[in-house]
Amino acid sequence: MTSATTTTRRPSATSPIRGGRGRRKDDTALALLFIAPASIGLLVFLIWPLLTGIYYSFTEYTTLTPPSWVGLANYREMLTDPIFWNSLKVTIWYVVLNIGIQTVVALVIAVLMQRLTQSTVMRSLVLAPYLVSNVVAAITFLWLLDTQLGIVNRLIAGIGLDPVQFWTSETWVIPTIALVNVWRHMGYTALLLFAGLQAIPQGLYEAARTDGAGEVAMFRRITLPLLRPILALVLIMSIIGSFQVFDTVSVTTQGGPADSSRVLQMYIYQNAFAEYEFGYASALSVALLIILMVITFAQYRFSRAGQSDLN
Repeated sequence: MTSATTTTRRPSATSPIRGGRGRRKDDTALALLFIAPASIGLLVFLIWPLLTGIYYSFTEYTTLTPPSWVGLANYREMLTDPIFWNSLKVTIWYVVLNIGIQTVVALVIAVLMQRLTQSTVMRSLVLAPYLVSNVVAAITFLWLLDTQLGIVNRLIAGIGLDPVQFWTSETWVIPTIALVNVWRHMGYTALLLFAGLQAIPQGLYEAARTDGAGEVAMFRRITLPLLRPILALVLIMSIIGSFQVFDTVSVTTQGGPADSSRVLQMYIYQNAFAEYEFGYASALSVALLIILMVITFAQYRFSRAGQSDLN
């Protein structure tokens, strides 16, 4: 009598038991469901306004009349507009001050945190100013630096010096606005740089100390070169944010005195919502977009942000 041999059949890759194509299809639908809110938000609040703004930049458009096509007329007007060039000059001056001071201070804080303490409490304290909104920070410093009632000028007068017109002097207004934003953002920037410092192998510093290198030499020959990718990323993000400064200026000076703090974003806002020249304001916005794209591309290319010396 022949006995029957029982064989166990293994489910194939496309078997319903394993899920197969049906499961991959379900995963795709689920993934699309999860990214749908972000995708819709991107289209509605970024892509569509961008395309609409580019279209309006070629039109003459106010709230009272429909947009009418004028071609490059807005851009030709912009090239001969002295207020635009002054706003661009003021913005660049602000960016230079803000980025220069913020990067140096943040780098010093990051190095001190790495060398002295890595306490979570200290990181929280460093990040605390970033949790304050720009409007609240601007109002606070507006009071602190007021020429008549501000506590800073009271202290300056207490040591026998003349009060400093932080908000009403053409010389001091942009450095004052830059310092307000440096105070708010330096902690966030420092934490980004601190994360980059954590990725540098400590063995390199130990080897350098064995060879007799000091702190300055190690910072110049080890820290800065290996921190370059993170530093380049931080600079790109900071420059983009600095060119878009608006709320601090709007709360404190509104572009004064004598247009000495009228940054480009303030000029765009005034054209759009004070003079209702939405076509010209859109052309200014497109010009700002092009400036940021050129600066970002050049900085990314020349700083070699995508390459690391650790490899």
